[in-house]
Amino acid sequence: MNFIEPLLLWGLPLASLPIIIHLINQRRYQTVRWGAMMFLLAANRLSRGYARLRQWLIMLFRILAIAALIFTIARPLATGFLGLKVGGRPDTTIVLLDRSPSMQETGGGAGGSKLETGRQQLVQALTLLGSTHWVLVDSTTNQAVDLESPGALLNSRAGEPASAGSDLTSMLQTAYEYIKTNKTGRTEIWICSDLRDSDWQAEGGRWQSLRESFLEFPQGVRFHLLAYPQTTPENMSVRVTSVRRVQTSDAAELVISLKLSRATPAESRLAVPVQFEIDGARSEFTVDFEGLDFELKDHRIPIERSRERGWGRVSIPADANPADNEYCFVFDRPVPRKAVVLADESTAGHPLQLAASISPDPSVPVSAETISEEQLPALDWDNLSLLIWQAPLPAGTSAQLVQTFVERGGQVIFCPPRGGGDTEIFGVSWKNWMESPDEIPVEQWRGDQDLLAHTNSGAALPVGKLQIRKHRELTGEFTVLASLRGGQPLLARATTSRGGAYFLTTTPAPTDSSLASDGIVMYVMVQRALAAGAAVLGNTRQLVAGPSTVGDPVQWQKITGDDKAISIEYPYHRGVYATGEKLLAVNRSEAEDNSTVVPDPKVKELFQGLDFSRVDHKAGNTASVIREIWRLFLAAMIIALIVEAGLCLPKVLSRAETGPKVATSGFTSV
Repeated sequence: MNFIEPLLLWGLPLASLPIIIHLINQRRYQTVRWGAMMFLLAANRLSRGYARLRQWLIMLFRILAIAALIFTIARPLATGFLGLKVGGRPDTTIVLLDRSPSMQETGGGAGGSKLETGRQQLVQALTLLGSTHWVLVDSTTNQAVDLESPGALLNSRAGEPASAGSDLTSMLQTAYEYIKTNKTGRTEIWICSDLRDSDWQAEGGRWQSLRESFLEFPQGVRFHLLAYPQTTPENMSVRVTSVRRVQTSDAAELVISLKLSRATPAESRLAVPVQFEIDGARSEFTVDFEGLDFELKDHRIPIERSRERGWGRVSIPADANPADNEYCFVFDRPVPRKAVVLADESTAGHPLQLAASISPDPSVPVSAETISEEQLPALDWDNLSLLIWQAPLPAGTSAQLVQTFVERGGQVIFCPPRGGGDTEIFGVSWKNWMESPDEIPVEQWRGDQDLLAHTNSGAALPVGKLQIRKHRELTGEFTVLASLRGGQPLLARATTSRGGAYFLTTTPAPTDSSLASDGIVMYVMVQRALAAGAAVLGNTRQLVAGPSTVGDPVQWQKITGDDKAISIEYPYHRGVYATGEKLLAVNRSEAEDNSTVVPDPKVKELFQGLDFSRVDHKAGNTASVIREIWRLFLAAMIIALIVEAGLCLPKVLSRAETGPKVATSGFTSV
């Protein structure tokens, strides 16, 4: 329980006044023994137990009345959990508002979305609590924005819906840096989120360091979580998994594959109308949906033979979440996918080259070649999609070339060499080789996104069947995508502004792992990296909503998309945009379609050791998160005084007790 005026609670010792007054009154009387009173005292002993109990009850209710009065003037607050924490007005309040697409889900009916409800409840709570300074952390840019008042949260563009996901760990890092830089006093951090695992990354390694960092602040930081973990079972999402232009004998076609998903399985077969729009021309196709997912593969739509490049979108009828009912795409002639393998060992390099040279689609040209490090300067980097590096990590000029390649959107996969462990790149370096007499199984991997994600049909890759015989330790800052038994990483991704830098801690050599013999995982991993690297080539881009990776957003021209978005925010909102000769399609990330919520025990673990409280609400619930409950204490004081007055009334005697008494005496003759 919090209090608006906690300093007044120092008056609670005044509740002992009835005891003090009682003791003072006891000293006013002196005991004088009087023989005639002995008979009265003996008679009074029969009712002493009840009298003492009544005196103690009178004392108790007087104490309760005074305590309730003090609690009333301290203005107590209650939340949904009625905690037992006492605090006052914070010096600074920092708001971490999740604006991801999943927060646009409504609770059904006429209520608002989770985001709208959360903003309103935050404004009510922060206005009541008061503060001297309010800060909002933008979930798209992770920048701190000063607010004039809590009410400004309703009008700030940094609180509007977005198609970009939220990275809670990065937002907390921004809050930490703000507190440290500005040397704030007592600080409260309010987090409003729907607890989607894709936004929280609960298994990431940054949470422990963040906890330790916040615990170092001497002024103390209190965390409040306003959670909306409920999902709407009937909500359906649509996503285009592939689109390609195919030339026919006398015309051309777009071959589109898409995926429909639901939070819970459909109880019966549903007829779902899917609308296609190609350069403004619309068509509709009805699919029969059943279960959790439905995949429509290679749906063909005729287009003009002369149209080699264009845009389109796929949409389904409105439901609980409008943010996942539409998906935009662009198309062009296929871009050749080129891979280069630099390997010290042929037993490791040859399987990797083979996996990179087999095209998953006959219409997509793929090539792979093996080079030496001396050939790097002469490499055609502008047309390269993937670099596979199984050698000591690059240094000097080689490292600069690799970093420039990744910064422009290229992909690189590093495999461990037998030696050379002192070099570092992208903040990661190799350590010692580890070997086990028994084969080490893969314990965990991320199937929701990145190189090891589930297939378009929802099937998981057979990563768990891999057997690792030797692997090399990693050190540095990275995100673990797959880990071995014991927690050592198998596949990790370094932090980069663009492109992808992956570290595979074993090689396909038979002495190291079963990657070559169980080739499905390695092939999918390499081909996905190739596709990601090729996506930044050519004149079309399929972009995940987030920071701009193509030119200045101010120069983008909107073709279709959110009417409320302004030009500098285009990269964070779904739509199709043109910049120069390039066409860009911006959509939510694939992870946003995953409705997995971080479980309650895990949330407690993430904030373990911190001053943390949580309250759960539902979308559309306009009830205040925090409310004053001084009226309850005022009522308790009145009740205590009434009971005390009743106990002080004299005992009502019966008529038999109040009537005249006649004393008789008996004599016995002797």
